[in-house]
Amino acid sequence: MEIVLLVVALGLLTWMTLRGINIIIGAIIASSFVAVTGGLNVAKVLMETYMKGFTGFFASWFILFLLGAIFGKVMADTGAADSIANALMKYLGKKWAILATVLTCAIMTYGGVSLFVVGFSVYPIAESLFREANLPRRFIPAAIVLGSVSFTMTMPGSPEIQNLIPGTFFHTTPWAGGVIGIIVAAGIAVAGCTYLLHAVKKAVARGEHFEEHSSEVNILTNAHHEMAAAAETVSFKKEKRPNFLVALIPLLVVVISLAVLTNGYHIESSIAAIYSMVGGIIMAWLLMFPFIRQFWGSLAEGASESITAISNTCAVVGFGSVVAITQGFHQVVYAVTHIPGPPLLGLGIGVTVIAGVTGSASGGLGIALPILTPIYTKMGLNPGAMHRVSALASGGLDAMPHNGYVVTLIRSIAKDTHKRAYWPLAVVAGVITTIGMLVAIILFSIH
Repeated sequence: MEIVLLVVALGLLTWMTLRGINIIIGAIIASSFVAVTGGLNVAKVLMETYMKGFTGFFASWFILFLLGAIFGKVMADTGAADSIANALMKYLGKKWAILATVLTCAIMTYGGVSLFVVGFSVYPIAESLFREANLPRRFIPAAIVLGSVSFTMTMPGSPEIQNLIPGTFFHTTPWAGGVIGIIVAAGIAVAGCTYLLHAVKKAVARGEHFEEHSSEVNILTNAHHEMAAAAETVSFKKEKRPNFLVALIPLLVVVISLAVLTNGYHIESSIAAIYSMVGGIIMAWLLMFPFIRQFWGSLAEGASESITAISNTCAVVGFGSVVAITQGFHQVVYAVTHIPGPPLLGLGIGVTVIAGVTGSASGGLGIALPILTPIYTKMGLNPGAMHRVSALASGGLDAMPHNGYVVTLIRSIAKDTHKRAYWPLAVVAGVITTIGMLVAIILFSIH
């Protein structure tokens, strides 16, 4: 019965998120539900357990959220993000609209640009390519998520926080589990692209095509609209921006310096990531100084967005912390740690289930690893294998409908609906990534 109540609490949080209720408010309501149904003192649970989880995650990861958001803002403000997106997608063109979208997002995310900046930068150009190729618009969010989330944020060397959190528990570098991690990441990328190409082909065969939003249709007549769409595709945002190769340098600085600091100087991964992000920001300012539109504005906007982003994550971590003190959760942990098969399977399932409960990869790691690390470390498992499996697991079921990035991408950026756009996204970010995690477990177990 306890487990059923936890499922109901998760369903309540998901429902509130889909209804547009603020995630912080939703998490507090869902946490209160867990406390009431568990016979706990609601006020005490919220003031102590919930806030301990909330503030603990904030204290550990705010600086990285801040620097990541500022780096993304600097890349956007200088036009570097647009330069990278425009150059890659213009070169590949409408024939490869899906692959162009995935590749562009992958390069930017692996270079440390925040997911939200990637989404806002890439979507308008992807939309232009999909329009010219007459492909269904509803697949654009899935292509963006495939490139920016499914394999890039959890593959070896990534400066994204989902690849850094495991290092603090297993004392590993961002390159832990490198060879198998890269193989699995490549497999996820290939499988995801294959699925999207097939799904779009089937949709087109059924008669689907690019559909304008109703507001756009009202603005343009059909004839004028075709001319405007073509002009938009050709122009690819011709405003002044840095050279494509120059724009790539700050991304390379982040990735290369992170590898050097963690592997060469053996600096703890989260500390090394701070140095790497600062280096990327400074390099972007130095190389693209003539293109800076608002120096202090980028800092202010980055700071503001980082607080919003980490607060939303902290909210679900707080909810997870409340869930973690219930009898039902302990039953789940016991069941997970006693799953027949390789011990890594229990670790992977435990992390991905908790990430699904919270609707957050980083939030799931923040809750799961403090509980599961001592259990699996005592088993003598390879730290690199545990790091990579945990990172991959965090990127599976976290792509629930109430995930913050999913909601923002579908509703705010794409201006679409979950009914139309969510399921292709769920396949590439949830199903295929989870299969990748299982493949990694098999490879690490026989290695």
